[in-house]
Amino acid sequence: MRRLYHATINTLRGLSFAARSEAAFREEIILLAIALPAGLFIAPGAGWYVAMVTALFVVMAVELLNTAVEKLADHITPEWNAEIGIIKDMGSAAVFSSLCAAALIWVVAVLVRVDVL
Repeated sequence: MRRLYHATINTLRGLSFAARSEAAFREEIILLAIALPAGLFIAPGAGWYVAMVTALFVVMAVELLNTAVEKLADHITPEWNAEIGIIKDMGSAAVFSSLCAAALIWVVAVLVRVDVL
């Protein structure tokens, strides 16, 4: 039980830091807050709703990992470094990929809902 308590505290500390320091993560929190109720009306069914919301949580998880990589890279060498720049760009591309996947799921859900697909 003690390990679970400490893991929860660490999680909350990480989420709090990300929310305070990362504009993209704050935007994703706002998007999630809007999407949770909106998804109830958009989703063609319960399975769709779960997939739609899960896709947004995946985006947030990838954003957190990207932020962690960037913070670690900056800690290792605060000076500009071309190789680290490529690593940061790859993290950004991972976030973009997860956003595209989430958008695809939401668009298809809307199309199914309005009976286009």
